[in-house]
Amino acid sequence: MSTPPKARTVGFISAAAFAILAIIIGSGGLSGFDRALITSLRAPADASDPIGPAWLEEAARDITALGGTPILVLLTLAVALQLWINGHARRALFAVIAVGGAQALSETLKAFFARPRPDIVPHEVAVYSASFPSGHAMLATAAYFTLAFILAAEIDRQRNRTGLYASAAVLAFLIGVSRVYLGVHWPSDVLAGWCAGLAWAVAAASLYRRFFAESSRD
Repeated sequence: MSTPPKARTVGFISAAAFAILAIIIGSGGLSGFDRALITSLRAPADASDPIGPAWLEEAARDITALGGTPILVLLTLAVALQLWINGHARRALFAVIAVGGAQALSETLKAFFARPRPDIVPHEVAVYSASFPSGHAMLATAAYFTLAFILAAEIDRQRNRTGLYASAAVLAFLIGVSRVYLGVHWPSDVLAGWCAGLAWAVAAASLYRRFFAESSRD
């Protein structure tokens, strides 16, 4: 079973969008957009105070954790374990490799571009790596969509498959937004992370179809 043309188009557009963003940012573009958006999410009189009530800031920290490595590792292992228990050992291995590969690519891209983190507002959570692309946005998009696709392949009802993809999209969006709200990423970092993550997920889905379309069990 080949990858549907629409999916290939989405993957190509996402990869191209990431490349364009990387070129623009490398040449100093989008700085005005980045600064305007990130400062608009802080109180006018106090840049250390994110807009909104205190509970919103706490919620943003909780949401952003859903795109962190610990949560994604646990989720991936949980899905892989379920696949293995159901007799799909190779599918389980694929899930681990696909998500692990996204992590490796994220770290490679960060090291290559070495973009500094935002310095115009205080960070509301600790950060340890470069800014471009957003690892949380990229990994959340790549991991949640890849795992959703693998699980959807085992589901017969279209409504349930659609629900998985919709959940992945909502999670990836909220996690990306939370990174800007917390002041740890430029908006363009998040846009690039979404693009790179979606391109990776489409590529992973294509490989999954190629390897496992012909067999119902490993």
